[in-house]
Amino acid sequence: MKKIVIAPDSFKESLSAKEVASIIASAFENILPHVELVQVPMADGGEGTLEALIDATNGQFHTATVRGPLGAPVTAQWGMLGDGRTAVIEMASASGLALIAADARNPLLTSTEGTGELIRAALDAGARKFILAIGGSATNDGGSGMLRALGVQFLDTASAPLAAGGAALADLAKIDLSGFDSRLLECEFEVACDVDNPLTGAKGASAIFGPQKGATPEMVKQLDAALSNYARIIRQQLGKDVEHIAGAGAAGGMGAAALAFFFRCRLRRGVDIVLDATGLAQHLSDADLVITGEGRLDGQTIFGKTPIGVAQLAKQFGLPVIGIGGCLREDVDEVYAHGIDAVFSCVHKAMSLQEALGDARENLQRTARNVASVIHLMRLK
Repeated sequence: MKKIVIAPDSFKESLSAKEVASIIASAFENILPHVELVQVPMADGGEGTLEALIDATNGQFHTATVRGPLGAPVTAQWGMLGDGRTAVIEMASASGLALIAADARNPLLTSTEGTGELIRAALDAGARKFILAIGGSATNDGGSGMLRALGVQFLDTASAPLAAGGAALADLAKIDLSGFDSRLLECEFEVACDVDNPLTGAKGASAIFGPQKGATPEMVKQLDAALSNYARIIRQQLGKDVEHIAGAGAAGGMGAAALAFFFRCRLRRGVDIVLDATGLAQHLSDADLVITGEGRLDGQTIFGKTPIGVAQLAKQFGLPVIGIGGCLREDVDEVYAHGIDAVFSCVHKAMSLQEALGDARENLQRTARNVASVIHLMRLK
């Protein structure tokens, strides 16, 4: 064995993808000193996408003070890829769930305005192509806050501006585009989206993702009705029917906003965008083994998550794939049919979630060392 590619996602709330790759590589170096180890930190459109893309293309990070999901100022990051014209906007940085304490989460009120302010900052810096990573949002406002920051006005029957948040869309009667930033006519958007939920209904943004953002069953009904009205007004005024398009419900309806208001826009699996930007295929072309992973490997991993995206690409080169997870769930066996050949858990004893997060580095080091030792033993045969 001459070359191993290490291409993991982050371990959410404990280690970034870059840290995970580095820890695995360090453990492997001690056991397999003569093997070339190539680190390619990955992401799938959620937290960590910005870092993965900027690192892969030698781009630059930028910061801006914007409105957080409940209106308080937050310092958020965006990035410019190495080409100098493509901006990466990570929604979680400005409008993310992690920015709000658990007891303060309320998707009736949360807004995406800060994400729009990041887009505006990137426009000011000359960006005309955008990668919009929409995972990890705290919002259910159909992207209306983002659009408001870009000059769109959302008005009620008295032509008064709506309040921020998803609930206010129930009163939407008119969309005023007269102030829409004209620079957006020149722009191309790729929206990193790993779900296929429509905007409304039983599988829509409110029903599926609202509860994790703090919505009660009553709130879910209220938010779904508000988004239905939003979709109706978009149909009437813009001539676009985005209500039932796959992915329109991503990030509380941000997918719908992008499709309805951005002139050149497409939704793509976030992991595919990152695979392209990192040039992972080139790294795999002469590799012998691939190591991937994420915080939890389970049945949900097969739905557009990083480990499966990496594994599917690796199989095009006939490569074996090992997955390392912060933990495994009982339905993890589903990943075997999607390109991952073996899985290992970092949790080596009974422990609480907080203990697992706090000991993530040490647990990953131990597991990676054990994986490397098995590879070394097999090479001795």
